[in-house]
Amino acid sequence: MYKTILTPRVSETDAVGHINNTTLPVWFEAARNPLFDLFTPDHDFAKWKMVIVKTTLEFTGQIYFGQDVEVNVWVKKIGGSSLELYEELYQDNNLCAQNTAVYVNYNLDKKKSEQIPEEIRLELGKHLWVKNEEEPPVMSE
Repeated sequence: MYKTILTPRVSETDAVGHINNTTLPVWFEAARNPLFDLFTPDHDFAKWKMVIVKTTLEFTGQIYFGQDVEVNVWVKKIGGSSLELYEELYQDNNLCAQNTAVYVNYNLDKKKSEQIPEEIRLELGKHLWVKNEEEPPVMSE
């Protein structure tokens, strides 16, 4: 599991004092930085590999300014050229949001997906959702 701690900013709140719903996709993406480092270590956007093709976000609790949040990211599935992530966001030990994201290892020049290299697969495998852990909650479709 990859774990990231983020500090909410005043600008991320809405008119009723909650963290705005548009903020969470940005936070989940920030928690994926270690994955981006695996695929494009030099962060050169001309050679960028990870292209998001699907994300599903479910809000399960309210989030407020003034207290850090913890974002946990697991690799749920590794395909030939794609990977599925399962993510949770907590504040004060309360689950506030769940997300799944599917990425494709994509070659921008060739405009096609590519196999995930073996060394990256091995590293991703260290962060798999372990079968003996409690299964992630089923998100409504």
